Amino acid sequence: MDDIKRNSILEKLKSGYALPALSIIAVKLIELASDEKSSMDELTNLIEKDPSLTIRVLKLANSAFFKPINPVTTVKQAVIRIGFHHLRILALSLSLKDTFPMGKVGNMNYEQFWRVSLYRGLLAKSLASMLKICGSEEAFVGGLTLEIGFLVYFDMFLKGKDDCIDLGVYPLESLLKLEEEKYGINHREIGEIALQQWKFPENIIDCQRYYGQKENVIESTGLPRICRIAGKLSALICYKHIDFNEIFHTIVSSYGLDNETIYEVVISALNEVDEISKTLQVSVESDKDTSGLMEKANRALSNISEQLLRQREIEIAENLPSFDSLREKHDKTNDIAFAMQAVAHEIRNPLTIVGGFTKRLAKTIDPASDGWKYMEIILEETRRLEHALEEATKGLK
Repeated sequence: MDDIKRNSILEKLKSGYALPALSIIAVKLIELASDEKSSMDELTNLIEKDPSLTIRVLKLANSAFFKPINPVTTVKQAVIRIGFHHLRILALSLSLKDTFPMGKVGNMNYEQFWRVSLYRGLLAKSLASMLKICGSEEAFVGGLTLEIGFLVYFDMFLKGKDDCIDLGVYPLESLLKLEEEKYGINHREIGEIALQQWKFPENIIDCQRYYGQKENVIESTGLPRICRIAGKLSALICYKHIDFNEIFHTIVSSYGLDNETIYEVVISALNEVDEISKTLQVSVESDKDTSGLMEKANRALSNISEQLLRQREIEIAENLPSFDSLREKHDKTNDIAFAMQAVAHEIRNPLTIVGGFTKRLAKTIDPASDGWKYMEIILEETRRLEHALEEATKGLK
């Protein structure tokens, strides 16, 4: 963002539009948690002045988020478990979420926004823990707040208007481009300013700058990269028409993760989301989201099945050699054989992704549930397609 545009929006934020204020308790809590001279008792006493915050701090300290062995029963114990730095991050997160309304207001669905944001935070946390390139709690906040500028952007430009801008935040680049065309600034630039005004840590503010061509400017192995990956995976979970294999292919090819890591990260978020959503008071149903992922996997399998069928139809219509006829040739180095191998490879890759994820997800589902029956259908179709492709490509390897 250039200085003229930045100063202009800052002036607007200061005069024509007031950023939502963080709660007094949260602001004081942030100050105490940042002050090395503050005592445990000061922090405890401050939290206890807010009954709602007290309950949520206790719930969080006892949640799977911190993997507790023994439950804590007092605020002081919770503060010790969470830690000063993490408590500061917690205060920022809770206060920020409480600053904006919930439910649907006009054409803005705040409930959906926070649902996606919560998943993004948990996915970032899991990625940070597995890749060990930044702290998992700061990754959670980085993911949670990644698109926070869109809420401010909505209030400033879109509220009360019948605007054509899609209020989902995926795909990100097309949305940012549309925002810039219509209003001269995008919500990530506004998010950067807002988080600075709210005094968020600089490494979390950095995540706002990591998109498009700017991805190559900021350190690609740190928190911004993790939040970018988490953004794509949260879209896979939360948006109905996302292409399953496209997301996996993008993450593997652009960010260097392997399929197994992606499986584990997604399933970890699904396992944690119900408990942490209660602390942040966000409506999430992980069972429905798991079913949604199964539907996407099933849709991907249908596409693979259609691709195999189309390949057979092309062989017949254009009198091309089939997989079977190529197996009969002694010379497997001709161009046609390589082309057929490429076709098989293009089919096998997405099948491997869908099959691997489905099998991993099956381990988390109760065999007595309705979801298990659907899972069995998907697993059977995966096995059938794997067998069909294996039979078709024997001798081509």
